[in-house]
Amino acid sequence: MADFAIDTYTEQREKEHRRAQTFSRFWLSDISFHICTLIAVVLVLALLGGVMAALFIGSFPAIRAFGFGFFVTEVWNPVTDKYGALAPIYGTVVTSLIAMLIAVPAGLGSAIFLTELCPVPLRRPIGIAIELLAAIPSIIYGLWGLFFLAPFLQQYVQPALIAVFGHVPLLSILFAGPPYGIGILTAGFVLAIMVLPFVTSISRDVFATVPPVLKEAGYGLGCTKWEVISSIVLPYTRIGMIGGIMLGLGRALGETMAVTFVIGNAHRISGSLLAPGTTISASIANEFTEAVGDLYTSALIELGLILFIITFIVLAISRVMLARIEQKKGI
Repeated sequence: MADFAIDTYTEQREKEHRRAQTFSRFWLSDISFHICTLIAVVLVLALLGGVMAALFIGSFPAIRAFGFGFFVTEVWNPVTDKYGALAPIYGTVVTSLIAMLIAVPAGLGSAIFLTELCPVPLRRPIGIAIELLAAIPSIIYGLWGLFFLAPFLQQYVQPALIAVFGHVPLLSILFAGPPYGIGILTAGFVLAIMVLPFVTSISRDVFATVPPVLKEAGYGLGCTKWEVISSIVLPYTRIGMIGGIMLGLGRALGETMAVTFVIGNAHRISGSLLAPGTTISASIANEFTEAVGDLYTSALIELGLILFIITFIVLAISRVMLARIEQKKGI
């Protein structure tokens, strides 16, 4: 009896020892995982801080020389070392807005068609074809825009816009001047095509997450296809839609090569969308290799800093919008 008690006690101690070793392994694994993820976050933040610091240090001579006037000055003259960022900022904002005005309705419409209306055998081929647009290099878009889209717009679209809106107040200013082919409107069209697959793919994926029971309940109540889409699908997925739109906007703001080919690269602001212009990315790409002098280089680096700030502001606005939507949804 005593031997049995001793064996039972020994076996229990061994089980407790093995359990303690298992818990110790799990604890070490958890601590190691926590440390690795913390290091990853610190590295990302350090990289972001390093980029911000490098941009600020590089642009400090221009900041000291021009101050706030750099943001509101249109002139860009390397000969006299006078620089202003107003024209590139204007071109960046306007081309991105044009791109989103075209890409968002087209992207959302394509996503709705693929998930709700398209025959099942055609969904995958059409979806793959749209996603392939995102795989095309931006320089290919630039070449296509320069040699095909710009001549097409110059010959057919821009003369028609001038003829139709030439006598309409306000619109006559937006569509005034000779049809150059290249310009802000052309750059907006190219950006819209580049942004389209991002908006479509993300919207299609979030539309597919809508529980079928919700849509079936709508149809059971006698709702039409449009009522189900507008009252159930779109409200249920609005957070994901906004995320896709903001991702596309970020791509449009930072695009370089495609815009450089078709925008005309003119450092001036024109009320007409048909006139040549420039963007922040295009200005940096065109002139950085030719920048002679510390002030010229610093002005280009400050353009990069401004683009970084604009992107940060857009991201912050999107996060605020998403937070408010989530708060209302929770209520």
